[in-house]
Amino acid sequence: MNPLQRAAPVDVEALIARRPMGLSLEAPFYTDEAIYDLDLARIFGRHWLFCATEAQIPEPGDYVTMDVGPYSVILVRDEGGSIRAHHNVCRHRGARVLWDECGSVANIVCPYHQWTYRTDGTLIFAESQPPTFEMEAYGLRPVSVRTMAGLVFVHLGERPPDDFAEMAAVLESYLAPYDLRNTKVARQEEVVQEGNWKLVLENNRECRYNEASHPDLATSYFPVFGYSENDISPQLRPVFERYLVAAERLEAARAAAGFPRDERREIDTRVTGFHISHHPLDGEGSSFGPHAEPLCTRLLGSIGQPAFGDLSLKFQPNAWFHFLSDHAVLFRMLPAGPTRSVLQTTWLVHRDAVEGVDYDPEALTRSWRITNAQDTALIAKAQDGVENPAYEPGPYSLVEDDIEACIRWYVDRLTATGEDVGAAVAQYAAGL
Repeated sequence: MNPLQRAAPVDVEALIARRPMGLSLEAPFYTDEAIYDLDLARIFGRHWLFCATEAQIPEPGDYVTMDVGPYSVILVRDEGGSIRAHHNVCRHRGARVLWDECGSVANIVCPYHQWTYRTDGTLIFAESQPPTFEMEAYGLRPVSVRTMAGLVFVHLGERPPDDFAEMAAVLESYLAPYDLRNTKVARQEEVVQEGNWKLVLENNRECRYNEASHPDLATSYFPVFGYSENDISPQLRPVFERYLVAAERLEAARAAAGFPRDERREIDTRVTGFHISHHPLDGEGSSFGPHAEPLCTRLLGSIGQPAFGDLSLKFQPNAWFHFLSDHAVLFRMLPAGPTRSVLQTTWLVHRDAVEGVDYDPEALTRSWRITNAQDTALIAKAQDGVENPAYEPGPYSLVEDDIEACIRWYVDRLTATGEDVGAAVAQYAAGL
């Protein structure tokens, strides 16, 4: 749609002001193109985004690209082994430099006029320039990049939030035992989800994996998240008793390994929001195989026993992770339009694990491939619902407090700078 032909901008400040806690957002937050543009600018343009893992770019010259709205980023390991991030825009006449999602290069060469850059972004070839041309002034524009225990994050703006180091100091003690830098990608898949990115995030933050919605995961997870003992029905009582036994086993395993035990829930209390928690699994307590059976015989890092539950990390605004004793599953979600998102799922195993011997890639990925398909259908139904003129915001349940915290973070971050939100929306809607 031509930006000048858009409908009159919505009054986002009024929408925010009248939103009571505990209710879902009004429809324009999930459908309006100007609010989507505002989300790109104020959420995805001003916060740290999970991009990739170090395991995806293990050697010098290895790269991945990531597209976020109008932005494209190159994440590359340079000749010295450091990780760099660059805007994927040639400094000559603006052509996109790398088009593949991943690959390996000796140098980064623009396909249009062959301007050539080292992997650290330095310009080393620009044909037919005058003697006064300063090569050093025309390197690829850098993107802020940080690593944390093998996970790589980028920031698209000029002033990244200054709390990344504080967050990393908390989380690295949880993640270090899994030694993600010594893993490899067993499989990676992308799926387009026909829903606004906030609906995708809400669906993930719900975390009620029950037999009706996710029967494959139900064999591993206990369906008691968010419940206190007083909330347990007679039907759930046997499951809850089994959960208590599994929780005691996990606590003993963590104590023996010197593993952190505290849950850290800081979804809406900091700029770089996160939530890390450690859950026991049902059955064998190990992984996402049938009845929580292991899926890879080679364990990660220093995790010394298979039955080590699921370490779950949720990261605002675009990622969530599951770390098991035998593999890790990483999810990266990015907006692709007001009503469309792209979910990338990456499965990591130990670097020395041998496909077909230590793990079967089909079995390794089965439960989450099925779950992603189920979630894709659920998100499409949710998007269809919020586009219905009859839609009104509804109340979150008592066990959906993570969704409320997630949305509260989102609303707070939209208004955090004190800038006029309504004027910004009007500007985007006018295409200025």
